Amino acid sequence: MKDIVEYERPNTVSGLVAKHKELSMLRDRYKAEIRKLTVDIDHLDASIRLFDPDCDSYAIKQYVTKHRAQKGSVKRFVLNSLREASEPITSRIITEMWAADRGLVCDEATYSTLRKRIGACIKGCVDQGLIEDRGWTRDHDGNGPYKLWVLKEGGC
Repeated sequence: MKDIVEYERPNTVSGLVAKHKELSMLRDRYKAEIRKLTVDIDHLDASIRLFDPDCDSYAIKQYVTKHRAQKGSVKRFVLNSLREASEPITSRIITEMWAADRGLVCDEATYSTLRKRIGACIKGCVDQGLIEDRGWTRDHDGNGPYKLWVLKEGGC
């Protein structure tokens, strides 16, 4: 039995590898454009609220309530945040990191919506045995206390 893989058509494989690289670069460029557009929409919403703080426009509601992340990106972000953290962190901290990473400028209502999504992701990860809680915060704002989260040993 051979340990070396030989391809019948090496040019086909190299062409596919080159196309993969090309499409990956294109995807990254579009992700950057989407992030820029998200920031621009956020700035427009803030400008609208400067002139009319009670504005209840359909576009703003659509953006806040229907703003979607790519499938699996929230879970990936939560797990990476917990991996990189030097100590247990809260869902609020993860939410603030998510908003900063996506270039969002959020009010409390938006943070609340995002934190519910982050919390649902955390609950799913707990159910899968990937993360566990480490108690509660001692010094917190008026909305606390918050649960502290860490990666479970051997979880991922």
